[in-house]
Amino acid sequence: METVTTLPRSRALTRADLEAMPDDGHRYELVDGTLVVTPAPAWRHQRAVLELAVRLRESCPEDLEVLIAPFAVALTEDTELQPDVLVARRSELTQRELPTAPRLAVEVLSPSTRLIDLNLKKARFEVAGTPAYWVVDPLLARLIAWELREGEYVEVADVTADEAFEATVPFPVRVVPASLV
Repeated sequence: METVTTLPRSRALTRADLEAMPDDGHRYELVDGTLVVTPAPAWRHQRAVLELAVRLRESCPEDLEVLIAPFAVALTEDTELQPDVLVARRSELTQRELPTAPRLAVEVLSPSTRLIDLNLKKARFEVAGTPAYWVVDPLLARLIAWELREGEYVEVADVTADEAFEATVPFPVRVVPASLV
């Protein structure tokens, strides 16, 4: 497939357009046909992603899989996200993507993505029916968690430093923000 050098101006982008994006170290996501481009993350961000993924993996049941970005979550034809960490049913994964909502989506906040992660992505995962959405702030050693209740996210945890979050969704796991950073 040919690499994209210009973007179409007369229409919204689709997931097919994303496939033509260059492999240049940026993360390309699509929300309602609008391209969201973020730079490669800093080391503190990546450390939090890795530490959280390890903790989740240690407690993960065999029918679920823990993955880290970049891995596509295809919510609709015009919305494809790549959460920093996700938990999905193994049976729903394809080699290229998760074609449905994950069981858990986690974003590690960066200055360039903070508003997108706390608002836009959270809203898209909520509408898609993702049972749990977490954000980790590596600068504050903080974790905020929401769970889907009657179609809407309800905050179930806001912990910092050495406080523990005892998650039950998507499976029981204990997370201490200070241990992630």
